[in-house]
Amino acid sequence: MRRRDWLVTAGAAAVSATLGRSAPGSGVRFGVELGCISANKWTPFQYLDYFHKVGVGMAQFNAGTLGIDATAPDEAALRKVRAYADNLGIALSAYSGSSICPTSSGFNAKLGTAEQQIASGLKICGILGASAMRVVLGSFHERPEIARHLDNMTRVLRNVRTQVRDSGVKLALENHNADLQAREIKALIEDVGFDILGVCIDSGNPLVTMEDPHLTLELLGPYAVTSHIRDTAVWRVPEGVAVRWVNMGEGNVDIDGWVKKFAAMHPKLAVSFENLPSAQPRILRLFDADSFQYFPKMPAGDLARYLALAERGKPVPAAPPVPGKARGEQQRDDLEVCLRYTRKLLGA
Repeated sequence: MRRRDWLVTAGAAAVSATLGRSAPGSGVRFGVELGCISANKWTPFQYLDYFHKVGVGMAQFNAGTLGIDATAPDEAALRKVRAYADNLGIALSAYSGSSICPTSSGFNAKLGTAEQQIASGLKICGILGASAMRVVLGSFHERPEIARHLDNMTRVLRNVRTQVRDSGVKLALENHNADLQAREIKALIEDVGFDILGVCIDSGNPLVTMEDPHLTLELLGPYAVTSHIRDTAVWRVPEGVAVRWVNMGEGNVDIDGWVKKFAAMHPKLAVSFENLPSAQPRILRLFDADSFQYFPKMPAGDLARYLALAERGKPVPAAPPVPGKARGEQQRDDLEVCLRYTRKLLGA
């Protein structure tokens, strides 16, 4: 046994008894988006072994963590991953794609057109047994011309409507890194149709788009087909608002209430983590004269709700790094904190 394999097995076994697979009697499953522990640089089978040990019942892989070429995936390799996951009782019900907006700064044209990338992703989903494919528009870089980018992505979605509908896989647009607010995503879904487009709902990203995550859940929760859950600390600073992602239970956005509402709204979906604790807060300079020029349609009530949340918050400094601890190990420790906290929250 290689040293890395031994560390995965031994470390996971030590926490297996306290984490468990799901909430007994509640039917709640836990999932993980693999990007949040990708510093471990494991094979897909090592990730699945680890998830089995710590009680994760749903894994959301991307091309990188699967170790495949997204444009020409090795079908035999994917079938081996699915069979291995099936044997462990782990669902691969969501696959993580990337930007499908051809004018976005995050779009990778080297992988083909947006339509071609969606087709490749749908094929991967079919082999893995995934019913949802997470996609994004871009990031905060797109806000200055967000209407143009939305138009271009809408055109792509209409081009692939029949293909997506016939595949049995639903595209899951994430509210991602300050690209879109919840009302914009809701309008897009109502335009192109919920039969092909749902939401990968992220509980941490709303805070960097000046949005209360509970408002996001109210607006987008009905369309959620998968999730990226993490806690956030938000507080007022002289420049405006500070936002820092933290482990579950360390923030001040009532993540307990958010998770309970999400689980009640979607009892069959996994409570799926994308845990990304940030070392430094992100500062939103809300009192600069041009801060809102890229959010011209944001209702005043939504902003008031966000500011009220920040006013109630207090600074949450990051813990200093532990000398000698590898990043992958820290990612695992943080994830296991979140699993223990959420199990207790949901009565597991």
